[in-house]
Amino acid sequence: MAENLVIVESPAKAKTIEKYLGKKYKVIASMGHVRDLPRSQMGVDYENNYEPKYITIRGKGPVVKDLKRHAKKAKHVYLASDPDREGEAIAWHLAHILEIEDDGKTRVVFNEITKDAVKDSFKHPRGIEMNLVDAQQARRILDRLVGYNISPVLWKKVKKGLSAGRVQTVALRLVIDRENEIRNFKPEEYWKIEGEFRYKRSKFTARFLHLKDKPYKLENKDNVEYITKQLDSDQFEVTKVTKKEKKRHPAKPFTTSTLQQEAARKLNFKARKTMMVAQQLYEGIDLKKQGTVGLITYMRTDSTRISNQAQAEAKYYIESEYGKDYTAYRQSKGQGDQDAHEAVRPTSVYRTPSEMKPYISRDQYRLYKLVWERFVASQMAAAVLDTVAMDLTQNDVKFRANGQTVKFKGFMSVYVEAKDDKDENKNNKLPVIKEGEMVTATKIDPSQHFTQPPPRYTEARLVKTLEELKIGRPSTYAPTIDTIQKRNYVKNESKRFVPTELGEIVYEQVKDYFPEIIDVDFTANMETLLDKIAEGEIDWHKVIDDFYSSFEQDVQRAEEEMEKIEIKDEPAGEDCEVCGAPMVIKMGRYGKFMACSNFPDCRNTKAIVKKIGVDCPKCKDGEVIERKSKKNRIFYGCSNYPDCDFVTWDKPVGRNCPKCDHYLVNHKKGQSSQVICSNCDYKEEVQK
Repeated sequence: MAENLVIVESPAKAKTIEKYLGKKYKVIASMGHVRDLPRSQMGVDYENNYEPKYITIRGKGPVVKDLKRHAKKAKHVYLASDPDREGEAIAWHLAHILEIEDDGKTRVVFNEITKDAVKDSFKHPRGIEMNLVDAQQARRILDRLVGYNISPVLWKKVKKGLSAGRVQTVALRLVIDRENEIRNFKPEEYWKIEGEFRYKRSKFTARFLHLKDKPYKLENKDNVEYITKQLDSDQFEVTKVTKKEKKRHPAKPFTTSTLQQEAARKLNFKARKTMMVAQQLYEGIDLKKQGTVGLITYMRTDSTRISNQAQAEAKYYIESEYGKDYTAYRQSKGQGDQDAHEAVRPTSVYRTPSEMKPYISRDQYRLYKLVWERFVASQMAAAVLDTVAMDLTQNDVKFRANGQTVKFKGFMSVYVEAKDDKDENKNNKLPVIKEGEMVTATKIDPSQHFTQPPPRYTEARLVKTLEELKIGRPSTYAPTIDTIQKRNYVKNESKRFVPTELGEIVYEQVKDYFPEIIDVDFTANMETLLDKIAEGEIDWHKVIDDFYSSFEQDVQRAEEEMEKIEIKDEPAGEDCEVCGAPMVIKMGRYGKFMACSNFPDCRNTKAIVKKIGVDCPKCKDGEVIERKSKKNRIFYGCSNYPDCDFVTWDKPVGRNCPKCDHYLVNHKKGQSSQVICSNCDYKEEVQK
């Protein structure tokens, strides 16, 4: 019988750790939290200093019984839940439910699940950090007070099944504010004049810059014509050449937020998927002869710190693979870092992605490769770029050509951070020209443009904004974004968030009656107070009381003054095939649907079908309609399904291919679309 019992959250983690510790240790999983506030009631005692009423989570009875049985037999119990506030709270709840006295040697934490890190952590056990537990409790109670007070008001006044949360409502506000910016945006006309130039055999581009060495705005066609009339030949003089050496430094290793952003940009992963795959890599992968090993460090962190050991290992690896010129000593520490935390990095730089590939799934490999490359690049020397700015002048009209070449690749040999904006100069290779030489303009091309509204939020942009505004914590970004989609407050169209009618209705009510809840500064300040609780600088009861004393009055005012909103049913324009009554469009939890107006006598419902005005190219009898997959991805199928199984991801355009007579589709790639044949290589012009 094992002398020591170790309790972790997940079976995968338990399996990995037990192999490291040997026969004297039995490692079992609590399957996450075992106690929480009850779902059926508030669970917070207002009259008793906001004390929470915890109960065993429904369905966790057998798990708790098993934990008690093992704890009773063990000489010593170690609580090895994750190294964050949530993990500390899980350890505290386990100690309470198993009646374990905290002797100062109960808690063990490790940032990575490797043999050395785990065995070392058991040499330095500690007590449960109640400040961290209190910070987690305060967050849980705050969210319960907000959700369980506002949601019933929304049920009475708007619609059953709605919810409002402290962080999710601010996230919804960001999406709605951006949509309002787009609606109110008034485009302004502007022009560009670009030229193509030739010097000997080299070609390059330049853009109009100045007239008589002063900026000149190209606001309309008249401005453009005035400039082009100044040009009387195709010869331009090179009046100035400025060369500079510029260093480009690598991005810091990943935090939770930057990992989610980069995985969204480079791998097209949603935040939830990124965290799920990262959890698998952290908890351990079976490497056959090497045993089970955690491939990355703990993935819920806002730290960019790197341990000295990991830095040294990276230095030796880079030096041996790339040479001494590519190494750089660099250690950074982000704001609000906890000493025990590190950035998200590989547990060993020598476990290269190519070596790990046979042991892991495709998604695991792609995410591990991203983490590994980002970490290695973060420890490498800066890249050196040669930048050139060249002024081309004729009759006081000045064009400027910008270009850059890579002199020393440095970290760019391994990894380059994805950017939302493209670098217009990266492909503009400028020839070596001296001042006073002449170049020939082969084309002067004025083009009309209009200013564009700010872009809608992608998942990566929303995560980045939440982090910049200090809304929520690393562990909350994914569930927050998930919640506002599940509640049908926002929808994801072409990978960008658009608020729904329901989302805007809920937001307006919360804005009018609970202004603090949607206030960005208030929510960010609350995160600062939670940090202070974790650091032992302030009592959590005071934070809750300061908030609730004014919030309680807002709830009472909303119950008395908020007018009931009736979301009217829209006529669907067709009759019920069951009883003949008119069908109406209703708003459900997952969006709009059609239902019989004779409800509850008739309960007939059906999905809203979006026709695209194209006959089915397969059966010729049905119409092509827009559908959505289980993952909310749009595809197109026949209205006669299941009798006709026609289906395509690309939207049919209603014409046939002139080469093979198969149907043509509109194929989207990025922000461009192109009409192509569904069968042969026929293509039409790309449309942006």
